[in-house]
Amino acid sequence: MSCAKFIVSGKVQRVYYRKHITNAMRENGFVGYVKNLNNGDVEVVVKNEPGMNIADILKILNEGSPKSEVEAITMGECSDEIVFSKIFEVRY
Repeated sequence: MSCAKFIVSGKVQRVYYRKHITNAMRENGFVGYVKNLNNGDVEVVVKNEPGMNIADILKILNEGSPKSEVEAITMGECSDEIVFSKIFEVRY
């Protein structure tokens, strides 16, 4: 698995969720991106790096921002075609 993809559902748009996730992921050394989806969910993709801990990622995603309300997180694999930058970023 080259990366892990998470779909976060709940009140996660228009509550600074992406900004908080981006800051927390950068602080923890993760590489990947966060992106709003048209259906109101948020997609988070994290590059598989040595020592990557899924529990740490899930903690960050569940915590979110002060005004967010995470209802569900689903996890799956992602395409090998994804190109990553060197940091965690917001994509549009």
